[in-house]
Amino acid sequence: MFPEIEFDRMKRLPNYVFAEINDIKLKARQEGEDIIDFSMGNPDGDTPKFIVDKLIEVVQRPKVYGYSASKGIDKLRLAIADWYKRKYGVELDSNLEAVATIGSKAGYVNLIEAITNTGDIAIVPNPTYPIHSYAIILAGGSVCNVELPFNEQYEVDEDGFLKSLKRAIKECTPKAKYIVINFPHNPSCATVTPDFYKELVALAKKERFYIISDIAYADLTYDGYRTPSILEVEGAKDVAVETFTLSKSYNMAGWRVGFVVGNPRLVGALQKIKSWLDYGMFTPIQVAATVALNYGDDEVLKIRDKYEYRRDILVESFRNAGWEMEKPKATMFIWAKIPKIAQKLGSLEFSKRLLTEAKVAVSPGIGFGEFGENYVRIALIENENRIRQAARNIKKFLKELEN
Repeated sequence: MFPEIEFDRMKRLPNYVFAEINDIKLKARQEGEDIIDFSMGNPDGDTPKFIVDKLIEVVQRPKVYGYSASKGIDKLRLAIADWYKRKYGVELDSNLEAVATIGSKAGYVNLIEAITNTGDIAIVPNPTYPIHSYAIILAGGSVCNVELPFNEQYEVDEDGFLKSLKRAIKECTPKAKYIVINFPHNPSCATVTPDFYKELVALAKKERFYIISDIAYADLTYDGYRTPSILEVEGAKDVAVETFTLSKSYNMAGWRVGFVVGNPRLVGALQKIKSWLDYGMFTPIQVAATVALNYGDDEVLKIRDKYEYRRDILVESFRNAGWEMEKPKATMFIWAKIPKIAQKLGSLEFSKRLLTEAKVAVSPGIGFGEFGENYVRIALIENENRIRQAARNIKKFLKELEN
């Protein structure tokens, strides 16, 4: 028999918790069950027509089928810089401080690969979007988890979080090289104020670490809340980069378009590693993404309004079904504590039973880290009728749990 060859890096990855839910969901659908699926943040709407039209136009031009620019074509990087200027008043050098990526997830992973040495430590809030931690592990680094404290209104306890970060910085051996943050937060929907970023930038300069800020849900804000950018802080580019994706607020998830901006040393490292790893996105996609950033503001507002409407319907109907939850001020999710009657089940078992008995799929909080336990994440990706049907199913399910 051929001797087993070990893959040590893969051993550092745990079994994917969400795979259990996906397997149950797939089996149910194969058996003809109608599953109402809130489990994945996969936008269900169409990409705005003017963006699709631009793609169709450009793809029919000659000489657009070769390799493209790995760091993004000039016009796309200019559009990224203009977007930041228009949205945040931040000036960016499109050559040195911006790089287009094949989605923000791949861009983040490539950045981590570029800047992580074996044994490096990064601080990551917990709960967290899983790749924020496991990209570091795959690159040979280690993660120091810090609990993310927030209240019922999904607002981060900024003083408490900063104190925890300071404690982690002192206790980490070796010293943390960078901190990963993500606000509005996935999965918890937690938000921060501009003052938080001022304090964090000052701390980074004092303690000498970099900051990687993911603002994937920056456009999806409600009730007057506005997502701040860390780059609005004076001197932030000395220590920070920020990532964004067109997946959510432009309904372009499958297009795989994102970008990283900010500190020229980190951006330069990403540009360099990408020049080895890929040839960039297909040029017509980059041209269409340029048009999206330059002319898509009104469409983004429409998409945001759709999520806000669904948020309101879901919270109201689920409350009426016996599941209490609050309205977040941002993201396309609800981070909901498990109903009291079901808390003894834990998030994974609750999610399994909700799927098998109520035909409603959600993401168990434990899949986002130990401090995600007792919560589930609900994505706002089903229409009003489906949301109300889910509420009826859940009401019946919860009544049966009481008996």
